[in-house]
Amino acid sequence: MKILAISDQVVERLYTLSSSGHFQDVQLILGCGDMPYTYLEYLVTVLNVPMFYVPGNHDPRFDLRLTQAHADGGSNLDLKIVRHNKFLIGGFGGSIRYRPDGINQYTQSEAYLRAFRLLPYLYLNRLQYGRALDILISHSPPFGIHDDKDSAHEGLKALNWLIRVAKPRYHFHGHMHVYKRNLEHTETIIGLTKIINVYPYKAMEVSH
Repeated sequence: MKILAISDQVVERLYTLSSSGHFQDVQLILGCGDMPYTYLEYLVTVLNVPMFYVPGNHDPRFDLRLTQAHADGGSNLDLKIVRHNKFLIGGFGGSIRYRPDGINQYTQSEAYLRAFRLLPYLYLNRLQYGRALDILISHSPPFGIHDDKDSAHEGLKALNWLIRVAKPRYHFHGHMHVYKRNLEHTETIIGLTKIINVYPYKAMEVSH
């Protein structure tokens, strides 16, 4: 399955590329947070494929009643798991808490409590499909992987736990801006999981 994963920055040339058929083989859009919802809505309209996304720490609190607090045409996957095209896809939004009043920000303990809510679904998936998860999307990176030491960009330890428990084939995240790809690690393999920083976008094939 060909996916387009995006995060954190509007790339102006994606407007032209998507409208000119450059991504005509893309079958799914995955949003990893901190994207204007109008941008997500444009891509899902032009490409006419399903879209799942999670909120980032600069996104508003999710609210279906408010047009500015969700992306029409897409599904907020925060703390949810769906089966799409035989892929089991789960989502975990937000980042480490670095401001007392920060929206979509969590302490390490709060993030663990959120992650534990996925356990029943992971268990049922393993019973029904023989595996818990194929793809995990998040805004934050895991702790110690692609993250940084400053208070706003420390990774979430709950994601390390989720990767150990669910063993997804892929984990896509955003939050970490990459300016020199030849000098910064954007892909890491931990066990069975390939962890990829998708900033600002990546188009790629995924397989079971």
